[in-house]
Amino acid sequence: MRRANNQDSLAVMLAETQQAWQTHGHFFLVADGMGAHAAGELASKLASELIPHHYSKYQGLAPAEAMHKAITESNAEIFRRGQANIEFRNMGTTVSVLTLVPEGAVVGHVGDSRVYQLHGDRLYQLTFDHSLVWEMQAAGEVTDETARSGVIPKNVITRSLGPNAAVQIDLEGPFPIQKGDRFLLCSDGLSGQITDEEIGAILRTLEPKYAAQLFVDLSNLRGGPDNITAVVVEPADSRIMSSGGAGISVNRRGTRKPFSTALGVVAAVCLLAALVLALIPDLWALAIVTCVLGLISLATGFAQVFWSSSEPSPSDTRYGNGPYRSYAAVANQALFEHLAGTMKALREAAVERQWKIHWEPVDELFRLAKTAADSGNFATAVQNQAMVIIRLMEQIRRQRRGDPSDSAIDL
Repeated sequence: MRRANNQDSLAVMLAETQQAWQTHGHFFLVADGMGAHAAGELASKLASELIPHHYSKYQGLAPAEAMHKAITESNAEIFRRGQANIEFRNMGTTVSVLTLVPEGAVVGHVGDSRVYQLHGDRLYQLTFDHSLVWEMQAAGEVTDETARSGVIPKNVITRSLGPNAAVQIDLEGPFPIQKGDRFLLCSDGLSGQITDEEIGAILRTLEPKYAAQLFVDLSNLRGGPDNITAVVVEPADSRIMSSGGAGISVNRRGTRKPFSTALGVVAAVCLLAALVLALIPDLWALAIVTCVLGLISLATGFAQVFWSSSEPSPSDTRYGNGPYRSYAAVANQALFEHLAGTMKALREAAVERQWKIHWEPVDELFRLAKTAADSGNFATAVQNQAMVIIRLMEQIRRQRRGDPSDSAIDL
């Protein structure tokens, strides 16, 4: 709603044969560019074109290795293009890549665009946001409450593709895929406007195409401060599903921990005591021992904070430490009431601006939604209410464009 041009890009590359899927699987990408003039738009466009191209070249490599090389080579090309033109200098883009391969779901990631997986009644964020606020949380420098308060800007990212000759890439997975699972790749124009709990409920309740459309519509209705991209993926072929029925759990192995308060106190006391003892004759030996204990405590605390491993473990062939967060994915009364309030605001705007809309089917859908909500069936209530918003927004967009074919559209 506030951007003159779209700096988001996406790519979808489906395997056309069983053999192609066995080799490199299905490929999905979302990129969110940044830079003055058209630099961000160019950076994300290059990422969406170059990464699938390079990924397809490495047929002899494991999918995760091929993905890493593809992103690395694309970063080098984006950097080269930026250096060659002063207007594109330091242009960059986020990139989040999802592949569905025989091993499961594998993710490659740079920046703060996200990949989610819906599994049962839980939504898992598979990617770690390379943003200032997430890095500070991981280091234990801010609490979750402070992060949610907005005191720290959420749009300051710490990694992107293009500004530098080299880039650090996160690989995550493979994550098991089961029947009914869905995936969402999105830019922060979506995740910044819709809560994770709402994302989970919508992803679970609506068909993929309607979920994607509602994500865009709701983000715009909440102000639309940034470009919005949503790719919703639902594995349909049973051959894509993982064997064994494995589940998903948030894996904290290797993630940064807050600095231990206890270790900090011990280190401070020991170092202070060592300083005092050093001033007393004949107690140098005790001062040295105390100082060593303090330094060991300090080193242990920092090791807990900064120890991490994004390399695959030889024993389990897993990459990264995701999923990083988990949320309930349940349609509830709060979501239904919010969607109902959104429809009410749209109705008021339509009446005020004299848009031509057939209200009878709108009212009937809302009646059905209200009946379902009154009986406690919030999944059906949210489905019906979501469809009202989607159809209303479709009509409103067409009328704002001056499309003469949209005098009034039945819902």
